[in-house]
Amino acid sequence: MTNINLSDRRALVTGSSSGLGEAIVIALSAAGANVAVHYHKDRTAAEAIVTRIQDQGGKAFAFGADVSVPDEVVALFAEVNATLGGIDILVNNAGMDGIQANCVDSDPQHWSQVLAVDLQAPYYCTRQALQFMLAQQSGVILNITSVHEFIPWSGYSAYTSAKSGLSMFTKTIAQEVANQGIRVLAIAPGAIRTSINAQVWQNPQGLADLNRKIAMGRIGEPDEIAKVAVFLASDLASYITGTTIAVDGGMLIYPEFSHGG
Repeated sequence: MTNINLSDRRALVTGSSSGLGEAIVIALSAAGANVAVHYHKDRTAAEAIVTRIQDQGGKAFAFGADVSVPDEVVALFAEVNATLGGIDILVNNAGMDGIQANCVDSDPQHWSQVLAVDLQAPYYCTRQALQFMLAQQSGVILNITSVHEFIPWSGYSAYTSAKSGLSMFTKTIAQEVANQGIRVLAIAPGAIRTSINAQVWQNPQGLADLNRKIAMGRIGEPDEIAKVAVFLASDLASYITGTTIAVDGGMLIYPEFSHGG
């Protein structure tokens, strides 16, 4: 990562007080970016990350907002602009998988909540970020989707619908702004070792079952997603836009078929 230089670029990572977002915001800072650490409820965790970055010589600030609420997103971007002086990189990472339930048994309110966080929030944030990026004719937007933009997942129809929708949103916005110096991409993580799926990987049987679904035979680490995010946000990826980069250890190549059909 030492040869990637994001010095003085201004980055906002939603949902960066833990998990993948935390790894991404720390990696962007390590590459030289000035970062906005966003949290929804856990201000203490966000401020701890800010302190960690500052102790390492970086420039970071914590900002709170419910990104599924349009007015709070407008206020968030106004605060980020006032503090950082604009935005060059937006990572739409905040998300949730929701309550497991087959469609027939699902709660419409819960279903809508997942779409509000996983699909509408990236729209609200992207819409605000583009106002800055179009004015400066430069910028990068990264949307964190999932292998479940490709793979069905019984009991999680809201999540899969949101992530596949976010994939097409990525392509459409990339098409709209491709000739204006702005790149829009998606990263689709596979199974990554974070707190959201700890109940699986902390259980030996659950971990073994999960590993069988991955061609490389192991779950990923948050920094393996963060490294890809830094690369895509950098000028090294200057000719990449409007696509999804899967970082999944080979989950999408159906390892079950490695020994024949």
